[in-house]
Amino acid sequence: MHASLSSRALLLAATFLVPVLAASTADAQQRRRAAPGAVAPGAARAAFGTVAGIDIQGNQRIEADTIRSYMLLQPGDAFEEDRLDRSLRTLYATGLFRDVRVSRQGDRIVVRVEENPIVNRVAFEGNSKLNDDTLRNETQLRARAVFTSQAAQSDRNRILELYSRRGRLSATVTPQIIQLDQNRVDVVYEINEGDVALVSRINFVGNRTISDSRLKEIVATREAAWYRPFSTTDTYEPERLNFDRELLRRYYLRQGYADVQITGATAELAPDRSGFFITYQIDEGRRYRVGNVETTSALRNVTADQLRREVDISRGDWYDGDAVERISQSLSDRANEQGAPFVEVTPRINRNREEGTADITFEVKEGSRIYVERIDITGNVRTQDRVIRREMRLAEGDAFNAAQVRRSRQRIRDLGYFGDVTVSSSPGSAPDRVILTTNVAERATGEISIGGGYSTDAGALADIGLRERNLLGTGIDARFNGVLAQRRSQLDVSVTDPSFLDRNLAVGLDVFYITRDLRSYSGYEERRYGFAIRAGYEFNEYLRQSWNYTLSNRNIFDVATNASLFIREQQGTTLLSQIGQTLTYDRRDSRIDPRSGYVVRLGTDVAGLGGDVYYFRGRVDGTYYIPLERLLGDPDYVIAINASAGVLEPFNSREERIVDRFFLGGENLRGFETAGAGPRDRATNDSLGGRVLWTQSTEFRFPLPIPQEIGISGRAFVDVGSLSGSSSGSTVVDDASPRVGAGVGVSWRSPFGLINLDFAQAVVKRPEDQTQFFRFGFGTRF
Repeated sequence: MHASLSSRALLLAATFLVPVLAASTADAQQRRRAAPGAVAPGAARAAFGTVAGIDIQGNQRIEADTIRSYMLLQPGDAFEEDRLDRSLRTLYATGLFRDVRVSRQGDRIVVRVEENPIVNRVAFEGNSKLNDDTLRNETQLRARAVFTSQAAQSDRNRILELYSRRGRLSATVTPQIIQLDQNRVDVVYEINEGDVALVSRINFVGNRTISDSRLKEIVATREAAWYRPFSTTDTYEPERLNFDRELLRRYYLRQGYADVQITGATAELAPDRSGFFITYQIDEGRRYRVGNVETTSALRNVTADQLRREVDISRGDWYDGDAVERISQSLSDRANEQGAPFVEVTPRINRNREEGTADITFEVKEGSRIYVERIDITGNVRTQDRVIRREMRLAEGDAFNAAQVRRSRQRIRDLGYFGDVTVSSSPGSAPDRVILTTNVAERATGEISIGGGYSTDAGALADIGLRERNLLGTGIDARFNGVLAQRRSQLDVSVTDPSFLDRNLAVGLDVFYITRDLRSYSGYEERRYGFAIRAGYEFNEYLRQSWNYTLSNRNIFDVATNASLFIREQQGTTLLSQIGQTLTYDRRDSRIDPRSGYVVRLGTDVAGLGGDVYYFRGRVDGTYYIPLERLLGDPDYVIAINASAGVLEPFNSREERIVDRFFLGGENLRGFETAGAGPRDRATNDSLGGRVLWTQSTEFRFPLPIPQEIGISGRAFVDVGSLSGSSSGSTVVDDASPRVGAGVGVSWRSPFGLINLDFAQAVVKRPEDQTQFFRFGFGTRF
């Protein structure tokens, strides 16, 4: 009875389960057939059977063993559907195949592949604003690389992004795939660059006290205008908006708005996609005046009284965020000079919103003891590391000093080899170690120039020059230049190594040939040729000295028959053998574009070490720069005060030559012609030069109320000078009384060169002086 029941149960189970299992198996097989590259129906979910081998079909370039290495099932493994499926996905993920099919045939696995083509070449058509090299550096596909449609699409998007950054939002890129034999393709990106979408309008919302016109001068983005044909500041760049927000915030902080917030910056594209409307949202907050100002010091060897003179703000001044930051840096630098290498300065700002005052306390204390572990140089594709490293004021193992880091950055910038220089710090191998990374952006240092122009001194001129300021990345400055002008011609070759034999020694050689037509000033022409050897070194960060030896043949010729007797007597050739030195103390913030600090130079020359000219000549000059940014809110407001004095004294019973004397007028005394003031032969009107010279100039430099990108700046000046000590004679007028000239001028850094215009009036003069109201200088390179 029991056996009969068991048989019936098994029969019923078979009747119902067999159709269900068959249906499930058929459904699974159908799903696998529907999937590309699907595993053939021979595989089962559970492990059964053993893989005897893997057969590869369809491969042309890729070795069969390479394909087998991607398989998760290997000979000897048990068949598993899951591992077979993952093997399929792994092969697809390599990017080497267009299609993959995996099947089981008995106890073997068959893998049939269709390889992706190989890129024969990548080309760009229709691009003119971005060259092929720029585009090629941004794309993935390269010759001999495996082509995939995903890579081509990614390259297309990247090219569109490049054009978008340059404001060309209507640009289109179409990848064209050209099939070649042997499963190769050419990839051609057809580009339509479209027009630039410029910034049509800039708006400000929330600014109650500062006008839109003033804020437009602060932001780096500019509205499109006809006078910006060479500028890119009116091109919309999303990254620039964040920079503009920071510029606006810092400007408001300088004006006393300590609570200012730039809450947003949005750009809206015009419906016709021709331009952008940019809007900045501003919450100005209240304007504050400075309340109590205190300085405290927790340093052992530096007292607050020693630091207090660095604080140049006082009660009642408008609060200035930049001044607070500048004073904090000055306090840190001063403490470093007093022997405290690890300093931390924290400005505490306590705002009283009801009274509109901000109390400031500068807390000076000992900072963390951090040392420089390593200095890395990056970005210098061409310039050698040692050229950059020798400008660093820090070395591995030194105490970390923020002031020295800033000074190092400025010195590297002053080289003129780089468009941008940043020095950043990162944690080192220990908490008290830091790694300094100096990143530079190389720029072209070679120049080949063919130019022409006009200057008041030389007249119409043409010049040709070849210069490399960073020869082979070594820092060597090599130059060849030739000038042909109405009143001056010159040919010179110069080579300078600023770090000879990697030592603190700058060595240079000059070879020159110069002719000057001075008949309109002194009734003669001059020719000189020779060479000069130079060597210089630095005592410290600010003090340096240079020496030079000059051997020059000078010839005074073509003397006018009615020239001064003193000049006629000097006609002929002399040989100058001279040694000289210049001692320079330089505390300017920048050698290229100084706006604060000062520089003093002391020069001496002695002639007579051979040759037939004997004299001693000494000269001292200096310039002091006074920034007016705090008062006027713009760093381009600067006062430059310059003074100089010189003396020439012959010896060995010889008289000095006119070519060695000082002359006054023109560049060193505006309002007077070149050599227009000083000793003069009244009978012939020839300028004779002098032995004793002094000048003083005060110049106020300021921006003009026009867009800065035009490159025009203004100046107002007063020049004072005196020249005396000429040969005696009944017709010679030698009056040492001061002359004064005053006027205004403009400089335009045009795309065609620097243009200088000066309008000056001789305020104090002598009757025999030659004045000049207008001076014009123009030069161009193309």
